[in-house]
Amino acid sequence: MGVFEDNIKPILKRRDILIRLIVINICVFLFLVAINITKLFEVNITDTVLRHVATTARLDRLINYFWTPFTYMFVHVDFLHILFNMLILYWFGQIFLSYFSSKNLGSLYIFGGLAGALLYILTFNTIPMFVNMNDGLMWGASASVMAIVFAAAFYRPNQEVTLLIFGRIKIIYIALILFVLDFIGISSQVNAGGHVAHIGGAAVGYLFAKQYMRGRDITVWLNRLIDSIVNFFKPRPKSKMKVKYKNRETDYDYNKRRNTENEEIDRILDKIKASGYTSLTAEEKKRLFDASNK
Repeated sequence: MGVFEDNIKPILKRRDILIRLIVINICVFLFLVAINITKLFEVNITDTVLRHVATTARLDRLINYFWTPFTYMFVHVDFLHILFNMLILYWFGQIFLSYFSSKNLGSLYIFGGLAGALLYILTFNTIPMFVNMNDGLMWGASASVMAIVFAAAFYRPNQEVTLLIFGRIKIIYIALILFVLDFIGISSQVNAGGHVAHIGGAAVGYLFAKQYMRGRDITVWLNRLIDSIVNFFKPRPKSKMKVKYKNRETDYDYNKRRNTENEEIDRILDKIKASGYTSLTAEEKKRLFDASNK
């Protein structure tokens, strides 16, 4: 508890959405690693948890676990899987934030993940080759990461980064290489669903960049939805201001009050004419001052 309060909670409170996303993914990964130790006692809790957080193409199961197209994008089981995804997310997330807002990043991460899940579900229920393969589960942030990569790459295709072996290379080439690898991997029996989801995320990232250059933000609806959800759960501060309600003044009462005030002002003016301003009391001076400011 002390580690969470001292180290993790302050990070989550920061407005740096990129770090928040990485921390959430790491925390989920560490949780799954921790419960995986139960296999030593021949109790498999991990598979039970995965059924509740990883998504599936089986429509009969998806009805019961309808939230999984959202939760799967924060789930990793293998160390190399989360390491690769988080490094790519951090590198391209920094480039993305050079041109777009943190809200755009968070919304596009979710939008790309949802698009990847949708394409995965549609593909594995319509294309004959995949129909017999839709009994498994899919997890990982790859589709969300691909959305960030393609948005940055197609918005600023000429921007370069330095790779350890290849030297300076344009980010558009990195995005295209990743896309080609996923396209080739679709026909394989290994992680075909993951490759399909990657393409769904990449398509959303490409669409975001192209529409943004035309003055349209396709994530604005998701930004508003997230804001409304966050504001709904925010504690509302109690107002310390006391409000007193008065009965509405009738025309008769208003006219009577105005006539009384005018008569009093006329009396004060007559007193000034007869004895001078210095003859007024403090109360009379205040009434005259208030009347002059109306």
